[in-house]
Amino acid sequence: MKKLRLTRYGYGIGLVLMFTLGILAEQYDVVDELFFYQEDVVYLTVQHIELVLISGGIAILIGVPLGTLLSRPRFARIAETAMQSLNIGTTIPTLAILALSMSLLGIGMLPAVFGLCIASLLPIVRNTYTGLLEVPDHLKEAASGIGMTAQQMLYRIELPNALYVIFAGIRTALAINVGTVPLAFLIGGGGLGELIFTGIDLDEPFMMLAGAIPTAMLAILADIVIAVLAFLIVPKGVNPLRT
Repeated sequence: MKKLRLTRYGYGIGLVLMFTLGILAEQYDVVDELFFYQEDVVYLTVQHIELVLISGGIAILIGVPLGTLLSRPRFARIAETAMQSLNIGTTIPTLAILALSMSLLGIGMLPAVFGLCIASLLPIVRNTYTGLLEVPDHLKEAASGIGMTAQQMLYRIELPNALYVIFAGIRTALAINVGTVPLAFLIGGGGLGELIFTGIDLDEPFMMLAGAIPTAMLAILADIVIAVLAFLIVPKGVNPLRT
């Protein structure tokens, strides 16, 4: 009942905001002003999505295996040290990471992808590591009792039961990634940050909104897509949304 009430309140607030924005848009011709930048928005949105897909994909390809490796008993001694090292990395501002990437790799898409990948890595590694450690012991004992090897246990028991937590980390990482990509413009990486920062410099609020609104929509879309994938992929018995 509480979840249902919260959902209704959320929809109500959303409708009020949409109504308010509609009135403001009609009064101040916001839509016409934003459509002036339509071609730039389309072109830069494609760049934005490319940066998210490349850097986010690399972060997933690195983060899931790394979290899995650290969850193995043989690496128990260094696992927390490695996690603390990643935590220290997240305390460095993203703009500083991008600046360091630029100093090492020059300007353009390559340093942007590298910096965004580093900024997105921790939630994936942390959730993979935590999800695998929290698999119930009785499941592991049952798997061991029927003669499964450690590798079979990982693929058939541990990963399926940790998938929901892993997907939660990926959702968080991609949301961070989408919101951080605009900073890539400052090192020549492209993306919707071009409209946002240029609008700020020129004191053009509509130019800034033309970049900020699609960025926010992309973050919401990325979260929805990953949530749908989690719903479809995670086995029914270990997905709280399907029980």
